[in-house]
Amino acid sequence: MARRLNPWRWVVLGLAALYFLVPLAASVIFTVDVPGQGITFDAYSQIVSTDGFGSSLLLSLELAVATIAIVLLLMVPAMVALRLGAPRLRPVVEVVCSLPLVVPPIAFVAGIATVLKWGPEYLSRTPLFETIVAIQNPSFPFVLVLAYVVMALPFVYRALDSGLRAIDVRTLVEAARSCGAAWPQALVRAVLPNLRGALLNASFLTLALVLGEFTVAQLLGFTPFAVWIYSVGGSQAQLSVAVSVLSLLVTWALLLTLAGLGGRTRTASSRG
Repeated sequence: MARRLNPWRWVVLGLAALYFLVPLAASVIFTVDVPGQGITFDAYSQIVSTDGFGSSLLLSLELAVATIAIVLLLMVPAMVALRLGAPRLRPVVEVVCSLPLVVPPIAFVAGIATVLKWGPEYLSRTPLFETIVAIQNPSFPFVLVLAYVVMALPFVYRALDSGLRAIDVRTLVEAARSCGAAWPQALVRAVLPNLRGALLNASFLTLALVLGEFTVAQLLGFTPFAVWIYSVGGSQAQLSVAVSVLSLLVTWALLLTLAGLGGRTRTASSRG
C-alpha cells in the first residue's frame, strides 16, 4: 500500500512545486529580461540604493521581533495554565483566539483608527494621552505590534496547542516542583525545552505574518516593508517585482535560519 501511494505523493509535490515556482520564475524573468537590452540585473542593483529600503526592512524586522516576543510571553503561560488548571475553558479560549480570522482586516483597522482619533480628544488631560501619542511614533509604531499580536493569536494558539498535546505537561511540572523549582522555573526549565518545535512554528508564522502584512500598516499611515514595496511599485514596476522576489527570499532565509537554530539546539540537548 505504501508503495502505491508514493507516486501520488510525487504528483502532489510536483503540482505544489509548479504552483509556487512558476509564478516566482515568471517574476524573476520579468525583472531581468529588459526589451532591447537583454538580460540585466539593474533592477536588483537599484534596490539597495532606493530610498526607504533599509529603513522599512529594518522596521519590519523590529516589529516582527517585538510581536513574537509579546505574543509568546502572553500565550505560553496562559496555555500552560489552561492545560493544568482549567481544561474546560479550552473551547472558550480557542474561540477567542480564532476571532481575528473572522474579523475583516479593514474592520479591524477601522476600529483601531477610531480609538486613536478618539483618544487625543477625550484623554488630552490625562497621562494616557502621552501613551496614545507614543504608540504612534513613526520610528517604531508600537500600535502595529499590538495589532499584529491580535492577528497572530490564531496561528500561535494552534502551534502551541499542538505542542502541548504532544507532551505530558502535568507530569513535567510536578516533577520540577518536587525537585524544589518554583512555578516560573518549572515553566522555563521543564516545559519550554519540550515545546521548542511549537515555539519555532509559532515564530515562523508570526514572522511571515508581520513581514507580509499590508492593510493595517497602510491604513494607519506607517511604512514597513510591505507598504514600501507597494509605494515603489506605483512608479517602478520592475523594481517593485524585484523587491518582492528579494523579500520572499529574505523571508525564506530567516525561516531557514530559525529552523537551523532550532535543529542545532535539539542536537545539543539530545547529546547533553
